[in-house]
Amino acid sequence: MKRHLYILTCLVFFTTMQMYAYEERNLLQQVADLAKVKESLVMNQDWVPFPNYTDRAGWDQLFGEYKETTIQNGEKYLNHEWQVIKATDYLEYERSGNRQIMEKPHNEYRQALGSLVAAELAEGKGRFTEAIINGVFFLCENSSWAISAHTNSLQKRHRAIPDHREDILEIRQGDVAQMLAWTYYFLNKEFDKVDPIISIRLRNELQKRELDPYLKRTDFWWMAFEHSPGHVINNWNPWCNYNALTCFFLLENDKEVLAEAVYKTITSVDKYLNHVKADGGCEEGPTYWAHAAGRLFNYLHMLSLCTNGKISIFDHPQIRNMGEYIARSYIGNGWVVNFADASPRNDCDPSRIHRYGTAINSDLMKGYAAALEKESPITPGINWMDMFNGLEIIRTMPQLKNETLAYTPPTYTWYPETEFCYLDNQKGMYLATKGGFNNESHNHNDVGTFSLYINSHPILIDAGVGTYTRQTFSGERYKIWTMQSNYHNLPMINGVPQSFGSEYKATEVKANQKAMTFSTNIATAYPEEAKVEKWTRSYRLGSKSLKIEDTFSLKETVAPNQVNFLTWGKVDISQAGIVTIEVNNVKASLKYDKALFDVSIETIQLDDPKLSNVWGSEIYRLSLTAKLQTLKGKYTFTISNMQ
Repeated sequence: MKRHLYILTCLVFFTTMQMYAYEERNLLQQVADLAKVKESLVMNQDWVPFPNYTDRAGWDQLFGEYKETTIQNGEKYLNHEWQVIKATDYLEYERSGNRQIMEKPHNEYRQALGSLVAAELAEGKGRFTEAIINGVFFLCENSSWAISAHTNSLQKRHRAIPDHREDILEIRQGDVAQMLAWTYYFLNKEFDKVDPIISIRLRNELQKRELDPYLKRTDFWWMAFEHSPGHVINNWNPWCNYNALTCFFLLENDKEVLAEAVYKTITSVDKYLNHVKADGGCEEGPTYWAHAAGRLFNYLHMLSLCTNGKISIFDHPQIRNMGEYIARSYIGNGWVVNFADASPRNDCDPSRIHRYGTAINSDLMKGYAAALEKESPITPGINWMDMFNGLEIIRTMPQLKNETLAYTPPTYTWYPETEFCYLDNQKGMYLATKGGFNNESHNHNDVGTFSLYINSHPILIDAGVGTYTRQTFSGERYKIWTMQSNYHNLPMINGVPQSFGSEYKATEVKANQKAMTFSTNIATAYPEEAKVEKWTRSYRLGSKSLKIEDTFSLKETVAPNQVNFLTWGKVDISQAGIVTIEVNNVKASLKYDKALFDVSIETIQLDDPKLSNVWGSEIYRLSLTAKLQTLKGKYTFTISNMQ
């Protein structure tokens, strides 16, 4: 398997000079200008890789063994009650911060419509048509397809209730738009048999709510046309551009207009590719890979498909690195390396991973996808939140099921720009560490933190993030405990935690494959009141243990230093100098100098299902509080595998 030098270099020293390393690579514009886009376009939907609605033999062949599952899934929605989202449901976001009251019915009607359309495509008897029409008419009557958290932030009036005077473009609105665009493409002639006004109305709403705003506006932050240093360009960019590109290719048959729209998506997505690190690390973690690199794959696949392969960058190393990140972040037993807002549990679709791996010819991704599919087989024909992805899963399932490549987890992965380092001693211990800075996308204040796994079980953990509310993406974000450095595996220096901001970052970052070490100065992640001159956190992974050293120099001593570790399972601190941790019969010990530290344990009750579904009802914070306050010193901690 080909190794990329800048990821798998044996010894790397990397100091971040500018954390927002925006680089004008413009990968897409290098392969296509407006003229090439225009000459490459496949017009009149001739690019669609699925049969026409009336091609019954074609649909029978495509759905194959999943035909009945798809039909049965659609039958659940034949009498679906299309729930009106009330004004007060939108307002709840402003009043209490609760997003779910509005988003739950929004997700339900997307799933209902997709399931009904897929069932009608599979069966082809018109049995689902009127239920689909009800859904289409319902959505056309809605004031907005956007969710309350995004109307509140994107509308010019910055209120949660949709403003009928302004059509905004955001990820969930775009999901609805592309679902309806596919519905129009497949079924508009069937709708005409009932009443032509249905198709006319739907096409008009798509023009008004998606196509026109995309062509006319450049001010949505995710487009990045008004990019400036410090402007985060995240997964919204490929996600929204993928939705827009899909709608234009399905609906627009004027070549001049279509070329203009496609080229606009190219220039916007290039802004995203310029912003993300060339090493391919996903700042947002594996959960967000599907929405970042995964949505980018959707976009690039659609772009290649609709230009007959003439506009493609799947052979570029950055695109490979972004794809392979997901295979490199897998630990085993369903666990993944989670930083930022990512969950520690794997939830990525093996079909998309395999399709991405096929596009870039990555044995690592294809083998990983095949391993995931064997470990937890997916059920095609059930999830129709994204019509194109759902149909592609079914269309390409034979390739995934017949994949013979094995997954060999890398023992060392280093992302020198993103500053993630993964070390596997191949004797049961897996270490994930990070440098980075405290204004990454979906940031937690976690510079220098780590997670440790033994026999594919998490021992020292990153809790992840709870259910999103208004507070999650507001000035109150760092009042949430999961976002704070004092609830990561990090020290509080002079009693002070890390601060939010791009200036709070790791420096002097080093990774060494041969020695199995990682180190960084984390003093630069703390505010002035921490009174810290230097604090080098270093990790050394041996055959049976992990050694952590904190070597520090302070300007003043203000309060006792406190080194925190987050864990779960059965924890025993009764013996001075040693903490024992047991998780599912996997035992570990954490040794510390009892002459230097007092140990305490805090039980953190998990009443948020997004956290409790992973960790159970509680996790624990171990706090080692220094007995002495000194200007200089070294702390050593050793975590051993007791198996």
